[in-house]
Amino acid sequence: MGKYFGTDGFRGEANVDLTAEHAFRIGLFLGWYYSKNPEFGRSADYRAKIVMGKDTRRSSYMYEDALCAGLVASGADVYLLHVTSTPSVAYCARTENFDCGVMISASHNPFTDNGIKLINGAGEKMQDAVIDDVESFLDGNYKPEGFKGENWAVPLATGENIGSVIDHAAGRNRYIGYLMSLATVSYKGMRVGLDCSNGSTWQIAQSVFNALGAQTFVINNQPNGLNINLDCGSTHIEALKKYVRENHLHVGFAFDGDADRCLAVDENGNEVNGDEIMYVCARYMQRKGELGNTKVVTTVMSNFGLYKALDELGIGYEKTAVGDKYVYENMAENDHLIGGEQSGHIIFRKYATTGDGMITAIKVMECIVEQKTSLSKLHEDVTMYPQVLKNVVVTSKEETLADPIVKKSVEDASAKLGDSGRVLLRASGTEPVLRVMAEAMVEADAEAAVDSMIAAMKEAGKLVRIK
Repeated sequence: MGKYFGTDGFRGEANVDLTAEHAFRIGLFLGWYYSKNPEFGRSADYRAKIVMGKDTRRSSYMYEDALCAGLVASGADVYLLHVTSTPSVAYCARTENFDCGVMISASHNPFTDNGIKLINGAGEKMQDAVIDDVESFLDGNYKPEGFKGENWAVPLATGENIGSVIDHAAGRNRYIGYLMSLATVSYKGMRVGLDCSNGSTWQIAQSVFNALGAQTFVINNQPNGLNINLDCGSTHIEALKKYVRENHLHVGFAFDGDADRCLAVDENGNEVNGDEIMYVCARYMQRKGELGNTKVVTTVMSNFGLYKALDELGIGYEKTAVGDKYVYENMAENDHLIGGEQSGHIIFRKYATTGDGMITAIKVMECIVEQKTSLSKLHEDVTMYPQVLKNVVVTSKEETLADPIVKKSVEDASAKLGDSGRVLLRASGTEPVLRVMAEAMVEADAEAAVDSMIAAMKEAGKLVRIK
C-alpha cells in the first residue's frame, strides 16, 4: 500500500484528499507512460488508448474532465464509457486492446468521497510497479530511464499529436451483451429484487435481468449525484431484505456503488453474504464436475463457518490478505476458479478478472434455477459464526499495530477464544482506520474480545475514536 493508492485505488474525500489536480497529473503521466515511455520501445507516433468509466457521484464528472485533460495533453486517446461499473471497464480493457483502464469511483463509500482505480490492459488491477511510478510522479520524483537531468516533466503533445476524447458507450453495451451470454437458463417466472445503490448498475442490472426473462423489482436506481450508497446497496442491505419479504420475491441482489460487489437476499429476507455465496457456487461447481481439484480462495476476513462447511464437502481453500486484488493474484497463480470476500467481491476467473457483482448475481441465479430450489435451501448448511467488527480511528495505523500493549491484547484475546474463535486486527486499505474483528461461537465472547483490544489502544494512547 503506497502513499496515495491503497488496495483499491487512490481514494479519499473529494477535493480534500483527492483533488482535480491529482487526477490531471495521473492522466498526464498515464498518457505519457503508455504512449512515449522508452521502456516499451514503441514508435514515436504511437498513441495510447485508454478506456474510462465513472460512477454516479457528482464529483465523478470533475475527475473525468481532469483525467481526460491530462491524458490528451500527453498524447493519449481516451474512450469514455460514461456511467458504468468497474467490471465493465476491466472487460473492455482486456477485450478491446486498450493499454489500460481507469475507473472513477469510491466504491461503497459515501458520495463525499471519490477514487481513481487503475486497471491494466489484461483487465486486472494495476501492477504495483506502475502504481509506484504514478506515486513517484505525483511527488515530483519520477525520472524515466535514461534521463540525466534534475527536473523531468511530461513532454506535452502539440498540434495533431494532442489526443482525442471519444464516446465509447458501445463498449458498455458489449459488456451488457457479454453478461447476458453467461446465463445458462431463462429466468422466466422468477421474481427478482435489485438494489442498484443509486450507482453504476442503475442502467445495467434491470436491462440484463429483464432480457433474461425475470420479473424485476428495482429499488434505489434514481441517482442524483448525492445519494449513491445512501442507506442502500450492499453496505445497507436492510432495505432490500424488507423489500423482498414484503413483495414475496424469490431472491434479491444488492450491489455497491461501482458494482464490483454483490450480496444476496433469500426468499425469506435473509442476507446471503459473500462467504455464503462462495459456498453455494462452489458446491454447485463441484456437483457439476467444474471445480476439479481447485480451491476456493478467501481472505483472512472469511468466516469460520465457511471453512467448516467447505471441509464437510471436501473442498479446499486458500487465505489471502484482504482485497480482491490479492484474491485474484492467488487464483491466477494457482489456477483456482472461484474466490472472493465476505463483503461480496466474488471472482469467477473463467469469466472475469475482477470482482463483478452482475456476474455474481447471474451465477447465483444459475444455482437456483438449474437446481430447481430456493436460495434459502442452498445456503442452509452454512452456519456463520457470530462476528463483531468495529472500525477504529487511531493516531497512526502502523504505530498502533506495532505497539507492545496492543500486540499483547491481540495475543490474550486469541488465547482466550482458543479453538472456538479467532481475532483479527488489521489496517484498512481504503480508509484511515483499523479493523478490529473477532469471531466466536457466542457473540458476547466476540464482543468482549473486540472491546479488550480497543481498550488496549486507549491504554497505549493510540485511540482517537470508534468510527
